[in-house]
Amino acid sequence: MTRQQVLDLYFMENRAKLIDIAAFLDRVDRAEGEADFRLAGFKEAMKCLGDGAPQRAKNVLLSLSDPSIEPIDKAPGKGAVGAYLAK
Repeated sequence: MTRQQVLDLYFMENRAKLIDIAAFLDRVDRAEGEADFRLAGFKEAMKCLGDGAPQRAKNVLLSLSDPSIEPIDKAPGKGAVGAYLAK
């Protein structure tokens, strides 16, 4: 596809996603209490979007992923949280 075709096909869908992200961040900013590691991870991942580097999707995923390779004895919770808590 040409760049114009990609824009014609996907721009409105991704415009809506961008507005959703902005709304999410506005809600977080208005909420009381302290944020946890997920917000820091989210903001770090967003930096990958504007850096102009190739493979943005891969870089965003890696920035939110646990880089360790050694298995742990027991999971700290019942499910995934979507971001990595560096220790």
